[in-house]
Amino acid sequence: MNYEIREEIPSIKTYIDIRLQSGLSRKSEDAAAKGLPNTIYGVVVYSGETPIGIGRIIGDGGCFYEVTDIAVIPAHQKKGVGVMIMEALVEYLKKNAPSTAYVSLMADHGTPQFYEKFGFTLSEMPKSSGMYMRIA
Repeated sequence: MNYEIREEIPSIKTYIDIRLQSGLSRKSEDAAAKGLPNTIYGVVVYSGETPIGIGRIIGDGGCFYEVTDIAVIPAHQKKGVGVMIMEALVEYLKKNAPSTAYVSLMADHGTPQFYEKFGFTLSEMPKSSGMYMRIA
């Protein structure tokens, strides 16, 4: 397959569609409309003119960054698309984030080894523990 990665924020439709197709949780159009413009850096991967993968960095632009929305539709998984996304995001961080920045991500069960390839370390008790709260 021939893939092209573009530095851009996904459209609301692309964002919601790719998240759902890849098995990530549903985000409302309202939430996406509010959140996407606050993206620090985003990429969309295309197969021809069809978007098939996304990835974003969010945060305050100085102290804290979060890698989020790493998603590839199933027909294009295991073909290097996720690697393309992560390489672009990590390259951006290395060039633009201050030396004392803290970069986090939430890895789905079974995927931490993928992110370790890009320099991420699993948080382990008692030193640190990942936590979350979901608004229903």
